[in-house]
Amino acid sequence: MIGPWVRWERHIARRRLRARRAAGQHVPTDTYACRECEHDWPCAPARLSLLIGFKGDRVGLMMYLARALEALPDRHPALIVGQIIYWVPRRR
Repeated sequence: MIGPWVRWERHIARRRLRARRAAGQHVPTDTYACRECEHDWPCAPARLSLLIGFKGDRVGLMMYLARALEALPDRHPALIVGQIIYWVPRRR
């Protein structure tokens, strides 16, 4: 039987792997700057990779990006929304 800590560690490892696959090499640092190009994350290549990875699932993409809002408490809300939310395509 697997203990709760082992399950938790496996969950975190899978989550990190999914995040790396979703954005390719352009993954966020702790301050949500891109590791590859050092622009604010999601940078243009990461945005494209996220759009392709989520295959038109706007709600799933927004929920994925909403986690970033919790990780950036020291930035002004308008900057966070502009950086993370506004680039997601609107419904047609």
